[in-house]
Amino acid sequence: MGFVTPQASAGADMAMAGQTDTETAGVIARPPLLFLAALLIGFVLDRLLRLPFPVAGNDLVTWIIGGSLMLIGFALFIAGIRNFSLAATPVPTNEPTRVLVTTGIHGWTRNPIYLGMFLIYGGIGVAAENIWILVLTLPLAILIRYGVVAREEAYLERRFGDAYRDYRQSVRRWL
Repeated sequence: MGFVTPQASAGADMAMAGQTDTETAGVIARPPLLFLAALLIGFVLDRLLRLPFPVAGNDLVTWIIGGSLMLIGFALFIAGIRNFSLAATPVPTNEPTRVLVTTGIHGWTRNPIYLGMFLIYGGIGVAAENIWILVLTLPLAILIRYGVVAREEAYLERRFGDAYRDYRQSVRRWL
C-alpha cells in the first residue's frame, strides 16, 4: 500500500546492527524551531535595519503573493502530516520512524512537510515585505538540508535499507 515497516525490510539486519526502535535521525534541532528562529531573526533585523522591498508600495500584490505561497505551503504541510498519520508513524524528528511512507504526497516529493514550511516561511516574508526573512532563506535552507534532511536520509537508509534506496531513486528530495 506504500508503507514499508522496518520489520518487513530490514528486521534481521536491524537486530544484527544493534539498531533499536528508539533510534532517531539525530537532527540538529526540531525543524519548526529552526524556521521560527529564522523568522524571529528576520523580524529583528528588519526592525534594526529596514531594507526596501523590491515590490514596495503595492501591499495588495505582496499580500496576494505571500498569501498564495502560505496557502500552498499549508496544503503541502497538512498533506505530509496526514500521510504520516495514516501510516501511524510519528512526525516529530525526535521519535523513531515506524514505517517508510512512499505514497500520496510522498510519491511526489520526499519532504512535503519541509517544502510546505519553506513556502509558508517565504510567504510570510513576502506578505510582511521583509527582505531579511527572504535573505535568511538561503542559510535556513543549508541548515535544513545538511542538519536535518541529510541526517534523516542516513537514518532512513539504515532503518529501511533497499526499500529507502529504491524510494530515494524514484522520488525527488524537493520538487
